[in-house]
Amino acid sequence: MHMTGAQAIVKCLVREGVDTVFGYPGGTILPLYDALYGSPVRHVLTVHEQGAAHAADGYARASGRAGVCIATSGPGATNLVTGLAAAFMDSIPVVAITGQVQTSLIGRDAFQEIDITGITMPITKHNFLVKDSGKLIETLRRAFAIARSGRPGPVLVDIPRDIQSNTYDFIEFDSEYQRQTLVRQSPDLPELIAKAAAAVSAAERPVIIAGGGCISANAAGTLAQFAEQCRLPVVTTLMGIGALPGTHPNHLGLTGLHGLKSANQAVHEADVLIVTGSRFNDRVTGDRASYAAGKTIIHIDIDPAEVHKNVDATVPLVGEMNAILTGICQAVKPAERPAWWETIRKWQAMYRETAAGAAFTAEEIMGELNRQLGDKGVIYVTDVGQHQMWAAQKLSVNSPRGFLTSGGLGAMGFGLPAAVGAQLARPDKRVVHIVGDGALKMTGCELYTVTAEGLPIISIVINNHSLGMVRQLQHCFYEQRYSASLLPTPMDFSAFAAAFGIPAAVTNCREEFSQAVAAAWERPGPSLIVANIATDDLVTPMIAPGGTMDAYVEVK
Repeated sequence: MHMTGAQAIVKCLVREGVDTVFGYPGGTILPLYDALYGSPVRHVLTVHEQGAAHAADGYARASGRAGVCIATSGPGATNLVTGLAAAFMDSIPVVAITGQVQTSLIGRDAFQEIDITGITMPITKHNFLVKDSGKLIETLRRAFAIARSGRPGPVLVDIPRDIQSNTYDFIEFDSEYQRQTLVRQSPDLPELIAKAAAAVSAAERPVIIAGGGCISANAAGTLAQFAEQCRLPVVTTLMGIGALPGTHPNHLGLTGLHGLKSANQAVHEADVLIVTGSRFNDRVTGDRASYAAGKTIIHIDIDPAEVHKNVDATVPLVGEMNAILTGICQAVKPAERPAWWETIRKWQAMYRETAAGAAFTAEEIMGELNRQLGDKGVIYVTDVGQHQMWAAQKLSVNSPRGFLTSGGLGAMGFGLPAAVGAQLARPDKRVVHIVGDGALKMTGCELYTVTAEGLPIISIVINNHSLGMVRQLQHCFYEQRYSASLLPTPMDFSAFAAAFGIPAAVTNCREEFSQAVAAAWERPGPSLIVANIATDDLVTPMIAPGGTMDAYVEVK
């Protein structure tokens, strides 16, 4: 079949199961845009290329499939960088297709030429520059295979304009790419599983730490079975939220820097930690030496590079998580551990923190969302900052892929475009986007994309007139010298939303907020709710940087 390279790219996208791509056109990528015209692939035009990358990321997180973003060469390609870095840090399968100047001009500083493969080498799982038309389709198929296989991650394919425009005979291929598996496992895995099962059976104070890898591996069901069978408490990292339902009796909540005190105390006092798909990020562990001291560490991960990297594992289990957890379940001796659970319940009662006073707080906002939306199966997408931590602490998330956030990179501006991608990936769900007043200013113009695509996203702006997390750090560690963190000039977010045809409500108390959420839920299209809270509403608890899991900063 005779066709252009660009037409072959579209055909390959269809064969890979891609139904939606996010992008922004430009000169060197125009042949591909011409081929997309009238094709079965839906193209979503974002306001900015960074928005396209985050949207592809959100699409992948919500669906479990690879997200795709497209940009032209030069500034179009470089604008993808933050989004690719966010996907890389959180192990999200994204395929980025960028245009490049024609092959004869590469290396000549042509207009909008940039070495995007060199720039993105540290923040992609792999990247390619296609210089041979005959290798175009094979390269794209490898890109999707690499992005999805093993530990997922972003892959970039840079395609010169002439490669897109050249015509050649397209060779049909099977939809399933025949490739060597990229999943590696420990050579002595059966023996290690037996060792892990013995350690869990003998444990007096075991705790499961559920990380993002548990969700990527679609292992939430197996995790729940393991926790229930062995009566194991479960804490989650920021990326692991939803791996076990928030309403599950074994669920203790978020652990780490801003984790719940009862969850952190359980980890601190544990004698066995079963870590599923977490890389022991510094925000999870604090001081690593004290974190692991006196504990048996069972580390389950698909990436051998993560084992022993931050914390030495007593029992390293590299391989497919469902198979490993199933193997442990089959070999372990169940135990009730009443003394351990009694201690945990005492901590939960002791450390239960509730909002006090008449002020409208972030905790009240999250509680109201739980009350109204807790049984509606929404997908929460947060931006980065204080609101992100409040949401992680207080929202009850009852399904995997129900809480999407930029964890590793912590990219402000992630939330709204990621919400666009998530809503398009899961039209059967309602996306609730939670953002701070600082972060919305970064990518807020993607409200145009929300309107253009008719997406029923509910955006909630936690407005504290500051860069809240920066201000909190200055409050605690810089003698309250609030350098460049206060935002005294007011912004009318409701007028901003109205500019895109989106109805908005401004709320200053729980009653107003409750009414606004109810109205937004009944509205078929998008809505924006501004929740004005005090600037000095701080995230608690907070572990001292580099400290132990029971050492907290006095935040007041």
